[in-house]
Amino acid sequence: MELKGKKINFLGDSITEGACLNDWNNVYWMQVGRDTGATVRGYGIGGTRIAPRLMPERPGEEGFGQYFGSRVAGMDPDADIIVVFGGTNDFGHGDVPLGTIADRDNTTFYGALHTLYRQLWEKYPTATIVVMTPLHRVGEHDSLNEHGHPVIASLKGISEAIKEVAAYYSFPVLDLYAVSNLNPELPIIKETFMPDGLHPNDAGHTRIASRLEGFLKAL
Repeated sequence: MELKGKKINFLGDSITEGACLNDWNNVYWMQVGRDTGATVRGYGIGGTRIAPRLMPERPGEEGFGQYFGSRVAGMDPDADIIVVFGGTNDFGHGDVPLGTIADRDNTTFYGALHTLYRQLWEKYPTATIVVMTPLHRVGEHDSLNEHGHPVIASLKGISEAIKEVAAYYSFPVLDLYAVSNLNPELPIIKETFMPDGLHPNDAGHTRIASRLEGFLKAL
């Protein structure tokens, strides 16, 4: 796919928002725009999840309730490509069950995926909709989430659910969990690319941008 002149919307969480960057202009989607000549627009809000939350927001978590599906209506309508990048916060503080592929509402993670993907398909019927799985993170094998509750699923399980539902809608998937070369469980990778164990730094965003550019051009 030729990306020059294309309009690309990026829906995501704090990584898409540019958390922990030295220079916000190095956020991965801005790099994609500079490298390809595409018009890029970011819709990232830190702490947000694919599934809605059940528990009330805690101090400092204002805005976490703005799950991905609740923000689709506010995205620019003229996009040629939509990129969805989320799921790490569903692992980190998700409080709905994982559910199954048969679910179709926001009471489970699987159901929230279906709801989100249907919303995107209905709003952007002629666009290419692309999904990225979460990156590895420190603590991804923990059995309790950031609030001390049992995780809804392993991070790998969440990534597999994202791929499974995306396949149902025939959305291309860039599996960053498998091919990003970013796993902060390795000290050298953490130090070089993800110092806080979760958010990529400028160099980490460059790596994501490179993977994404190649993926989109191959479509």
